[in-house]
Amino acid sequence: MSSVLSGLKVAVLGGDDRELVLICELVKMGATVAVAGFPKDKVTHGAFGVSTVEEACKDAEVVILPLPGTNAEGVIRAVYAEENLLLTENAIKSIASQALVIIGTARPFLRKWSEQYGFTLLEVNDMDELAILNSIPTAEGAIQIAMEETRLAIHGSRSCVIGFGRVGITLARTLKAMGAEVTVVARNPGQLARAYEMSCARADYSQLRDIVNSTDVIYNTVPQLILDHSILKYANPDLLIIDLATQPGGTDFEAANALGIKAILAPGLPGKVAPLFAGRILADVIPRLIISELAKMEKNLLLVSKEV
Repeated sequence: MSSVLSGLKVAVLGGDDRELVLICELVKMGATVAVAGFPKDKVTHGAFGVSTVEEACKDAEVVILPLPGTNAEGVIRAVYAEENLLLTENAIKSIASQALVIIGTARPFLRKWSEQYGFTLLEVNDMDELAILNSIPTAEGAIQIAMEETRLAIHGSRSCVIGFGRVGITLARTLKAMGAEVTVVARNPGQLARAYEMSCARADYSQLRDIVNSTDVIYNTVPQLILDHSILKYANPDLLIIDLATQPGGTDFEAANALGIKAILAPGLPGKVAPLFAGRILADVIPRLIISELAKMEKNLLLVSKEV
């Protein structure tokens, strides 16, 4: 058993099956792990299941929240919790001095608390080492939804990918490999050049009215309102929209419903369709980030002490 995190107090707050894999790895590395948001029978031997966020956070040197993070009210995504798991200011005030808080994307209130209470906030959703790897089960999960929700084969289907970041690239490449006709919608000329290199058709956002009328499945990855009523009213009645963007997504779901268009919001697919794979990603990346960040913090403290 590695002892590289020996004695480190870690709080894991909420999440899904991915976090269970991560917790097991943290324990193997010697950390003292308090877990909130999971039944005690699911928590690996060597970790401590606790009842509240406040109890888990007390004196924690590292706090780990799930990649989907919290909603605007501070409710943590916790699929196994029987009641809402709430991240409160009191819980944050109880963590250790100079603590490290890791989350996918932080809400403004958490960024404010970071400045107020002096802990290091590490937002990891935009880190390539996580995002690129997580794009694999996201793409596979999106295609699984398309296969379940339509009567079409992916081969030969007219598919559109909106946004061409990490998820969009992996999704378009996978669809092409399966024989789909893929159109990529993006603004960035470099991204459109990459789409061309991958033998995808290219389009800009001004062409969406025509695209929704002539496409079988649209996969949206852009976390802004893209598919609104002014676009959706031109859609063919059999169109399927799979929205992979962070909640609330980039689709006007109320308008889609009113127009009889099937639209599915599908965030967090890695934890749903491939939790073991996605958990291993967390178990590989998060401990390395902890070690790296704590080393930086220790170096900074040494520099301050020398100046004093």
